[in-house]
Amino acid sequence: MRNLLLLIFILLYPNLIFSQLKPGYEINLTINGLRDSSVYLAYHLGDKQYIQDTIILDGNGKTVIKGDAALPQGIYMVVLPGRTYFEILMSSDQFFSVSCSFKDYFNTLKFEGSDENTAFVAYQKKWGLLQEQMSSLTKRVQASKENQDSVKIITSARLAQEKAMKEYLNNVVASNKGNMLAVLVKAILPPEIPEFSIPAGVKNPDSLKWVLNYNYNKDHFFDNIDFNDERLIRTPILHSKLNTFFANVVIQAPDSINKEIDIIIDKCKKNYKIFQFVSVYLFNHFRTSEIMGHDAVMVKLADDIYLSGKADWVSKEFKDDLRKQIELIRPNLIGKKAQNLVMDSYKGIFVSLYDIEKEFTILYFWEPDCGHCKESTPKLKEFYEKAKIDNIEIFAVCTTADKEKWAKYIDENKLTWINGWDPKRGSHFDYYFNVQSTPMVYILDKDKKIIAKKLSVENIGSFIDNYRKYFR
Repeated sequence: MRNLLLLIFILLYPNLIFSQLKPGYEINLTINGLRDSSVYLAYHLGDKQYIQDTIILDGNGKTVIKGDAALPQGIYMVVLPGRTYFEILMSSDQFFSVSCSFKDYFNTLKFEGSDENTAFVAYQKKWGLLQEQMSSLTKRVQASKENQDSVKIITSARLAQEKAMKEYLNNVVASNKGNMLAVLVKAILPPEIPEFSIPAGVKNPDSLKWVLNYNYNKDHFFDNIDFNDERLIRTPILHSKLNTFFANVVIQAPDSINKEIDIIIDKCKKNYKIFQFVSVYLFNHFRTSEIMGHDAVMVKLADDIYLSGKADWVSKEFKDDLRKQIELIRPNLIGKKAQNLVMDSYKGIFVSLYDIEKEFTILYFWEPDCGHCKESTPKLKEFYEKAKIDNIEIFAVCTTADKEKWAKYIDENKLTWINGWDPKRGSHFDYYFNVQSTPMVYILDKDKKIIAKKLSVENIGSFIDNYRKYFR
């Protein structure tokens, strides 16, 4: 009997090895109701989608999508005419069949030979239903604002629905351990913030509770993300989590952001592809940010990653250009002491930025013929007429070399603030303050430390008022 079992195993062994090592991928696709048409196999990469292959369906709506090398694992899409699509989990087993009806592709979607994708379809349908129910409850809360009893009842129902949704996600993870579906569903699970007890007698208990909740959420936000799993790159999940974290979770102060960047980079440093993906996301996110002070984050990313040699995916030309950009930003970061400017002035005497003894100095770069300056300068003058008695001075630097136009504009508009004149740019104001366009505004404190930059003239007054309120 033992010899017979051994013989059976030997006969089956080559087939087992073949099924495990079968190279490439092969997907038998059938779309009923769609004949002689083109469809596309596409994949996610962060928040974007790219076409992997163009497929032609035959007269029966059938085709075979195949290749000699396995596809990188992740979430793929079959894109149908009309820009509709359904998703496929492309994991280690890339040999299966999928069919659907064109007119009702989602409800008729069926997989054979891929239990993981069958579970994925079931998850999508159930999760979509749960989201619809939550959306309905949210709308009911908004519609019942005038009836507090109804609001309490519906809010309680929303909390129960939220609990049910979390339980469902946890069940999906538990029942799909070891496959990609579990990894992806786990990745979208939010951290469970505990109920903190605030000791009696604490001043500002609500503020303390907010801080505790904030820190816990921040510190545990990525607990369910495996920064060594490259499959997350070819899904929208990792990008979405990063975007939510850096746009909505972390306080938008450069020091706070830079601290979290160090933690995340450390998490993914063992996996080159994840490290590259995260680095590119961070650089693009903060390079295009319009939030004041975020240029300090870009400087950090440039120094730590792109100019240090770690970003070997960029060209020498890219690095050379980036180095020039960073050197123009570095001297005028918020928090740094502004470079002193010494130059001639409208009154014919040399003036120095450091000689101004005011609580705030507004550094204003402008030109007489600049269209935006023609709108901003009169508004700034109106503000100055009220603010000059409030311990505020303006140091205006004209960036044009046409002295006649400069002097004429000052005379005609009666600009009584400090009007600096440096046509040969001997003070290098353009370098130290990165003056590439006008108008440009910096606000300095009494010690000439930069506290704001690139503000619109309209926002100067409110900024100074808030600064006095919170930082004086």
